[in-house]
Amino acid sequence: MLLAPGQLALRNEYYALRHGWSKANDAGIIVSRIDSGARLEYGLHATGREQASAAGEAFRDIVGERPVAILASDFSRTFETAKSVAAAVNADVEAEPALRERDFGDFELGPNTAYDQVWARDAVDATHTDNQVEAAAAVLARAAGAVQRVEESAREGHAVLLVSHGDCLQILQTAFAGVDVSAHRSLPHLETCELRRLELLGVS
Repeated sequence: MLLAPGQLALRNEYYALRHGWSKANDAGIIVSRIDSGARLEYGLHATGREQASAAGEAFRDIVGERPVAILASDFSRTFETAKSVAAAVNADVEAEPALRERDFGDFELGPNTAYDQVWARDAVDATHTDNQVEAAAAVLARAAGAVQRVEESAREGHAVLLVSHGDCLQILQTAFAGVDVSAHRSLPHLETCELRRLELLGVS
């Protein structure tokens, strides 16, 4: 899990940003592996580029003069989103493979209607790997590990933006909310390019 028992605070402030509307979103297909996800043909749609620009302005308004760190999945759609935001706040983007999309296994490049089947199994068993899908528990471990590494670094008082994918961020939210990962779909879903602060449960 992300938090140590009894931990009440983090040294930095965390924000989640799902990538903008992508060409895969527009086609209704699942692109969840780096060998396809890194390809520009599955990058941002024109709508997604507009969303990313707006997200950059929103993030700039939030952070003001505070130091910023931007970590992003190295898929084309996430990294392009992160670069747009980074330009708005005059920051660099750090590629973070731990924030990659959940691997949907046999459903890769197939219709995104398969998500519901996977999520139904998650609710029963967060460790399942049916159809070669990456377990929700494994996604949580790697995504939370990215946050842990920031917390263990020299950074303190930074606004840290995590630019990732719908399922990865949905699952990561459980560590902040104190919810079992099997219930990740009970938490509010992030729309494309939605910016959301990740706060510890009961801590403001």
